[in-house]
Amino acid sequence: MQVFEFTKMHGLGNDMILIDDRAERIQNINAFAVRILHRNTGIGADSLLVVNNSDVADIRMRILNSDGSEAEMCGNGIRCFVKFAIEKGIIASSDFTVETLSGIKHPSAVIENGEITAIGVDMGEPKLDCMDIPVAAEGRFIDKTLFSHGKLFNVTSVNTGVPHTVAFVDDCDLLDVEYYGRDIENSPIFPKRTNVDFVQVIDRENIIMRAWERGCGCTMCCGTGACASVAACVLSGKTERKVNVHVEIGTLLIEWRDDNRLYMTGPAETVCEGKFFLY
Repeated sequence: MQVFEFTKMHGLGNDMILIDDRAERIQNINAFAVRILHRNTGIGADSLLVVNNSDVADIRMRILNSDGSEAEMCGNGIRCFVKFAIEKGIIASSDFTVETLSGIKHPSAVIENGEITAIGVDMGEPKLDCMDIPVAAEGRFIDKTLFSHGKLFNVTSVNTGVPHTVAFVDDCDLLDVEYYGRDIENSPIFPKRTNVDFVQVIDRENIIMRAWERGCGCTMCCGTGACASVAACVLSGKTERKVNVHVEIGTLLIEWRDDNRLYMTGPAETVCEGKFFLY
């Protein structure tokens, strides 16, 4: 039997389990993720974040989805990761570098009266070429049409660390996110599948987003999806470059600055701590 100390956290409802595994005790991490993330027989969460040592950054973050697949990046996850690393004394600074499969990220924590009140993250430059997303097409996949279950969607695909397809809708609350999200995720036009973000534009500075995440399903928020959604809105001329992305229980601030980099600011909350017994 092995015992792992864990912390459960969430970023605007997108929940995750964090484990410090710098000692590299976890074996067969994909199966471990499936077991610990199961909502009936495990602790239950959308994803598992594992702290590892890094040779190229201050620390390394591994991201495992509930189906056991490994993700390149997680926007809500990295905010929780930052809070976890600082509060557990793993990192002494509020400004450090994190190695991910999508490159080195540069987060920073906002600390007021000793409390972390928000985390900002330089999410890097969005990838727009079909080859880099990837999409089985040429050039850029912007303002295209895509059918799902007989319904026509106006879509734009962007890679913000992981592949995303943004589908614009009239009313997010009237849409069956799982029904259409699962279908679009597995469309043959996306060789590595895709995350799907359904976006309702309110005005030039506010949008509503509902997320279907590749490997997880419906989640209450998706940070990389919020970044992709704003990029898609800007590319389609629907919003300004600084946008409030409203999800089910809160808001992320996303800014696509003139340096061509996307910046995300939002909260991270601790739910509970405990021990996971692996028999």
